[in-house]
Amino acid sequence: MKKYYTRACNFYYGNISRLKIKKKQSLPLNGDKNISFDQVEIISRKSKKIINFKDINSLKKNLRTKVKEDIKKITKKKYFSNLDLLDIPIIMGILNLTPDSFSDGGKYNNKKRAIIHSKKLIRDGCEIIDIGGESTRPNSLTIDEKKEWKRINPAIVSLVKLKKIISLDTRKSKIMEKGIKFGIKLINDVSGFGYDDNTIKIIKKYKTPFVIHHMQGTPQNMQINPKYNNVLLDVYDYFEKKISFLKKNGIKHNNILIDPGIGFGKNLKHNITLISKISIFHSLGFPILIGISRKKFIKDISGLNDSKERLGGTISAALFSMLQGVQILRVHDVNEIKQSIKVFKSIINA
Repeated sequence: MKKYYTRACNFYYGNISRLKIKKKQSLPLNGDKNISFDQVEIISRKSKKIINFKDINSLKKNLRTKVKEDIKKITKKKYFSNLDLLDIPIIMGILNLTPDSFSDGGKYNNKKRAIIHSKKLIRDGCEIIDIGGESTRPNSLTIDEKKEWKRINPAIVSLVKLKKIISLDTRKSKIMEKGIKFGIKLINDVSGFGYDDNTIKIIKKYKTPFVIHHMQGTPQNMQINPKYNNVLLDVYDYFEKKISFLKKNGIKHNNILIDPGIGFGKNLKHNITLISKISIFHSLGFPILIGISRKKFIKDISGLNDSKERLGGTISAALFSMLQGVQILRVHDVNEIKQSIKVFKSIINA
């Protein structure tokens, strides 16, 4: 049986969006009247077409039922922890406590510098701080649990007192459990809980919110000629199967974020496809998180090699993601991203 996917498209923003919703000319995205859409792209492995939402009733019965079910998920208000997902995007600030991360390795890997930088991230406007003690950049090496915990433990003790959501970027169940006991409120496992079989037991035991992240391969081999039949639909199917698997294994809560894993087992074409069509993931029914900050795809397009020289590309990708309804942006440069968002919103709401 042919499988179909539904992607919201042709968006409106601000005052125009609210007016169109009032006139029943568009539908709110994720329950947010500040962003709406009036078309959907119906996609299969062999075809795709764009129709106005008012023409859905002209579709054949089975397809019509499927698209209507998807639209319910696309339009419903999303919830995650205590965050206001009607005031998007939420900013997740990155705190790498590693000596070898691709962009800022070694810059904050002691307690004092980590706390100073975390407080700056909060002043600049982040609602979540994502702390990691193991680099998962391409070709990075796995480190043992003892070393990873030693890197992050001093900072975690202080960070949980800052009254923000502290997210822990780790693939290891023992690190997750220790972090949760110290007050970690979000687990961000880039392996999608595929590295350590016990991770699912931990998130089930503590009912901890988490990110489902997509990665093809491992950090050691993920960028060696990654291949997909259809990257957009393959990643979508991965999320569907993973959510179903987690639910069958006793994960009852819906505090789940979806992250397509830009740069994790994807080439330039894969990354651009996922970013440009990211609104397809709204039909999964969960908020979307995306990490586009200083990523290699920016260098591949612009020719700038130094990761610290990729702010312009990061802002471009961040604003585009916001316009597709992405709820959470994971970034290094919180102040600059927040500034660009504030200015952009002021312009479209004028």
